[in-house]
Amino acid sequence: MISTGGVDFVAGLYRRYAADLVRVVDRQRALAADGPVRTGLDDLEAEITYLLLRQLRPEHVVEIGTARGWSTSWLLSALRDNDRGRLVSFRRSRHAAAVPAELAEDRWTVHTGDVRARLDSLPGTTDYLLLNATHTRRFGRWYVRSVFPRLPSGTPVGVHEVYRGRLPWVRREGRVVLDWLAEREVPHFTVAPRRAPEIFAALTDLRRELGVEGACGRTTNPMIWFETP
Repeated sequence: MISTGGVDFVAGLYRRYAADLVRVVDRQRALAADGPVRTGLDDLEAEITYLLLRQLRPEHVVEIGTARGWSTSWLLSALRDNDRGRLVSFRRSRHAAAVPAELAEDRWTVHTGDVRARLDSLPGTTDYLLLNATHTRRFGRWYVRSVFPRLPSGTPVGVHEVYRGRLPWVRREGRVVLDWLAEREVPHFTVAPRRAPEIFAALTDLRRELGVEGACGRTTNPMIWFETP
C-alpha cells in the first residue's frame, strides 16, 4: 500500500483527511505544551502514521516502544476518529504516559517490561505494527526473527530511527531491518530528507497548502514503512 503507492498515495491521504488531521495536530501541540511529553515521532512521521491508520481502519494495532505517550496519543487519535480498533503498547519505562483519558478509554492496553519476555501478550492478529523501542542491532535482530514471522503477509509496519543522523550510511537497528527487507526484495517508503529529498519537498509543500503546521516542529523523518512479505 504505502510502499508501492509512494508519495501519490500519501498525498492522497493528506488531502482526504486534512480537516481531521489539522484538529489532531492542534490537540497534540497542546498536549506537548501542557506536560512532560517527549515528542519521539516528528511531524511528518506522526502525521503519516495517523493517516495510514485512518485509511486502514485496523482492529488491532501494536506499538513496541513508548515512553511518555506521544506516539501512543497519535495512534489512539486515529482509532478514536475511526470509531474502531484497539491499541496494545509495550514499554520498559514505569513512568506514567501523558495520554489523555478520552483517548485511552477502553481502546488501550499497556504492558510494562521487556517485550522479549512478553510475546504471549501480543494480539492474535496485528493489523499495524509500530516499532520505536531500543535502536540497537541486537534488538533489531530479535524482532525480525521473533516478531515479523508472526505477522501475516501484507501487514503494514513502521520502524522509527532508520535513516537517522547525518551520516551517509545506516547502522545499528536500521541496518538490520534494511538488510532483512533487501534479502526479501521488499520495498519501503520514507520521507527522510537525506534519503528522499524530492518526496520530502513535495509533502512539505502540500502540508503548507493544506494548512498543516505540525505539532512539534521537527521534520528529520528517519522512519520507514513497508508491508511484510
